[in-house]
Amino acid sequence: MSKSRRLRGSNDKGQAHVTGANNPGEDEQQVSESEEFNQKEEKRLLDMLAQGLSQEFPNPQRIGCPDPAVLRGIARHELPLAEVRRWLDHLSTCSPCFQQSAEFRKEAERQRRRRMAWIASGGAILILISALWVWMHTHKPATEVLDLRQVPAVNPQNPIAQEQQTLVLYRWARHLVVDLPAGSKSGVEEEIAVFSESDIEVFDTTAVTRSEHQLVFIEVDVDVSKFQTGRYFLGVREPGLTWAEYRVRIP
Repeated sequence: MSKSRRLRGSNDKGQAHVTGANNPGEDEQQVSESEEFNQKEEKRLLDMLAQGLSQEFPNPQRIGCPDPAVLRGIARHELPLAEVRRWLDHLSTCSPCFQQSAEFRKEAERQRRRRMAWIASGGAILILISALWVWMHTHKPATEVLDLRQVPAVNPQNPIAQEQQTLVLYRWARHLVVDLPAGSKSGVEEEIAVFSESDIEVFDTTAVTRSEHQLVFIEVDVDVSKFQTGRYFLGVREPGLTWAEYRVRIP
């Protein structure tokens, strides 16, 4: 058996050997000043603190006590291990320091839990927003309604009013319901078309008007996603008659 293995195990009399036992400064030399806590050292520190508390060492004058910032740094694992070791003996024999360290540790744990809760809630909100965005862009209503009762037909003699009274038609629409102006007749074949501002026809179809609750309307299938964004004219007429045109914007 090699020497290194014997140092980690037991001697011939069954007594435990500890590396560096004959040289108390050996461990200090092996530990970097920037080395942080690991779980083993943390357990050792907590055991020593508990021992100090159980023995109830009062220290009303706080003789030899470290600054509260040091105790806070120990509780939060913010100090190098070499710095912490300087205070191990004192912490194990000073009840006030033990109590203060315990409070700092509880405070650090509460802050950690708050951070984790905030991260978790923030992540949940982000997931919710992402899901909502995806839903809005993949499950938007396919039916769009244009109410021609709310806007007048294009009047070349009043162009300013025309610009202010423009219908909006969204590109996700696949089915269009057009509420016709008052006085329109049900059961009549109507032609409906969409023209660009340069008077180019981009869509044209016919359908029979219907009525429900004294409202006359016409329904057509149209894939608005095929249209470019911009301004258009929506034309409605009985076949062979003059178009009644309405300004439409596709964002």
